[in-house]
Amino acid sequence: MKLGVFTVLYQNLPFEEMLDKLVGMGVEAVELGTGNYPGNTHCNPDELLESPEKLKAFKQAIDSRGLTISGLSNHGNPLHPDKKIARESHDVWKKTVLLAERLEVPVINGFSGCPGDHPQARFPNWVTCSWPPEYSEILNWQWDNVVIPYWKEEAKFAESHGINQIAFEMHPGFVVYNPETLLKLREHAGTSIGANFDPSHLIWQGINPVEAIKKLGREEAIFHFHAKDTYLDQVNISVNGVLDTKHYSDILDRSWTFRSVGYGQNEKAWKDMISVLRAVGYDYVISIEHEDMLASVDEGLGKAISLLKGALFKEKLSEMWWA
Repeated sequence: MKLGVFTVLYQNLPFEEMLDKLVGMGVEAVELGTGNYPGNTHCNPDELLESPEKLKAFKQAIDSRGLTISGLSNHGNPLHPDKKIARESHDVWKKTVLLAERLEVPVINGFSGCPGDHPQARFPNWVTCSWPPEYSEILNWQWDNVVIPYWKEEAKFAESHGINQIAFEMHPGFVVYNPETLLKLREHAGTSIGANFDPSHLIWQGINPVEAIKKLGREEAIFHFHAKDTYLDQVNISVNGVLDTKHYSDILDRSWTFRSVGYGQNEKAWKDMISVLRAVGYDYVISIEHEDMLASVDEGLGKAISLLKGALFKEKLSEMWWA
């Protein structure tokens, strides 16, 4: 396994300065945003696709530092009912596929997206219950008329450019938000659909990340991994449950809060996740995503790196000599 970082946390730094900083912290891989929600500060598809010279210099800057690119991330909502937003997300997705092909990056990370409740809707409608019955009708319409047709077509497009790993972050607010919905889309759109497994979005839903890794790992459906943690405020949960629309900065009153690795779940929990990833055959990058209101970028990332360095397995498995 390699230790990586999603570089948007240092979007204020120039590209090569950011790379030098991460190398100095012991990072081995970078995950780069190509647009939509993550922005494209360090990896602008328009610039790199239009200029072979810039593309070559870009690759050289990464290769010369002994780094690899774990994935290109274009988290957006190409299924948004607002046609302008959907088109912008879709265009970034297309360019990201073409750039991944040129850079020989095997994984593209993103969201599944979420449609509205009918063709003329203005906003996405994330369905979270089956009754009253109109919610089930909305959900069926979304999957049958929008989600499955779109991703079946886009999976074919990605495969035609050598990209066989489309890694969705299972994120509430989008139609793929847990292992069941991920596997549903994979069943209909093909095995190039998999997970960018981020435990932070599962933990607050009440999902055990170890069991979820087992479930998806048996299907060979884990393509990338985000190391981000979540603190659960059990007192607030006991009163209001886990669904929470308060701003992320309202830490004392929220039911859950994103934290640096080790500040939500303990070190044992993270070692359990790393171990079960190894058990299901995942031997790729553990990419740290830092979104902690209580830690600076440098300190929060540094603490995450420190914990994960002690948890990752670096050597190949040896023969079972004891049995």
